[in-house]
Amino acid sequence: MLYEEQVRDALKSVKYPGFSRDIISFGLVKSISVKDGTVQIDVELTTPNADTAAQLKAECEQVVSALPGANRVLVQVRPSRTIAAGLQQRSTGIPGIARVIAIASGKGGVGKSTCSVNLACALAMSGASVGLLDCDIYGPSIPLMMGVTGRPEISDTEKLVPLNQYGVRLMSMGFLLDGDQPVIWRGPMIVKTIQQFIHQVDWGQLDYLLVDLPPGTGDAQLTLCQTVPLDGGVIVTTPQEASLGVVRKGINMFKKVNVPILGIIENMSHFTLPNGERIHIFGDGGGRLEAAKQDVPFLGEIPLFQEIRVGGDAGLPVAFSHADKPQGQAFHAVAKALRSLLV
Repeated sequence: MLYEEQVRDALKSVKYPGFSRDIISFGLVKSISVKDGTVQIDVELTTPNADTAAQLKAECEQVVSALPGANRVLVQVRPSRTIAAGLQQRSTGIPGIARVIAIASGKGGVGKSTCSVNLACALAMSGASVGLLDCDIYGPSIPLMMGVTGRPEISDTEKLVPLNQYGVRLMSMGFLLDGDQPVIWRGPMIVKTIQQFIHQVDWGQLDYLLVDLPPGTGDAQLTLCQTVPLDGGVIVTTPQEASLGVVRKGINMFKKVNVPILGIIENMSHFTLPNGERIHIFGDGGGRLEAAKQDVPFLGEIPLFQEIRVGGDAGLPVAFSHADKPQGQAFHAVAKALRSLLV
């Protein structure tokens, strides 16, 4: 007689395309039913990619059909309700821009902007056309981290022309301010500025527009969600509970405005000593565990490297300058995981 646990064990050999992890550990198998030799499996994906669905369906059928007692195998692979709802609501959005992805965090200091600039560079180096919009109006950091100064020009259509660095088109409030000039605005001005950055910037043709949001769940976040049909949100966290607690607020914010959660990135995951020993300064595996708890993809870990900090201060992201070294490869792996969800 065939049992459900045997089917589950067999499915652990089915890897998600592009990953070393299996669909069981990813939490993609939602139900398994075994009755009179008929096995029914329900797989829920966080991507609408038909090729991925077809590949997983075929592999599931193959490994389960090989089990003694499996006379008939029925595998249903479908996008999650959140992804399906997001696709259903998606309109044409911004002309020329294929995907808009928000990079968010529940609190400051977790390295969200560091992840944004390095993901943008990694995606651009993969051959994609990429834009990066800095929506942190009060504390713009993208100009420093990308090593860009100057002011945007005005196009013939009277739109701002993004600055370009490392193959990424950039727009930030920092390009429009003089030195350390502060932005002392109330909410309505923030709302208006973000809307202008979306619709009055000549972004051209983009495969991806990454939007670096300020920390929290305030005016900037709500304005973006209401102005643009986002393809999804990426949450950046550190492993400790103090960060994870507010991550849940960010996830709930996206859910309330029907924005799919594309995944969680765990930044500052660990530090490696010269002898190879890993030190988990901020805790061990909190981001991965939270992703599993929230039933969203875990996009990867970014270890603590001094080069990441130095590159951010020098305007030279490690995804560009150390692309073939562990410091940069960590971001390229996350970019690959993100691309797989958006094909």
